[in-house]
Amino acid sequence: MELKTVRLEIPENGNIIVGQSHFIKTVEDIYEAIVNTVPQMKFGIAFNEASGACLTRSDGNDDALLKNAIANAQAIAAGHTFVVSIADGYPINVLGRIRDIPEICTIFCATANAVEVIVAETAQGRGILGVIDGSSPKGVESEADKEWRHGLLRKIGYKR
Repeated sequence: MELKTVRLEIPENGNIIVGQSHFIKTVEDIYEAIVNTVPQMKFGIAFNEASGACLTRSDGNDDALLKNAIANAQAIAAGHTFVVSIADGYPINVLGRIRDIPEICTIFCATANAVEVIVAETAQGRGILGVIDGSSPKGVESEADKEWRHGLLRKIGYKR
């Protein structure tokens, strides 16, 4: 077995969601979950099949985000892995709906941070062990940091 890290490309002013699923209908189900939850969200979806033709299946409503999702899924190259690249919304807006899809097994990350996927490779193929999402903590927030956090959440509309 060989361990590798794969750095993903985050779309400009966007986020990615990386997860594992188990069925070919994943692309269509994620598409429907997103448009039925946040119709104005721009996105691309890529899903690596783990059997049969073993293709990267894809769909979306934005060409650049679709290309980003496909490139990230192919870089990971692990079966049953999906990548969703999004803009004009946040993962928090769609994660609940994506988790509710019956064939979704795991969400590894939902982030705008620099992210590396830890991949194990064997003679059979590749699998995701986990992710490194962003940087390590540099300290504990101060009162000024708390005020900044509270202000940010209100500025972007997630708190009143």
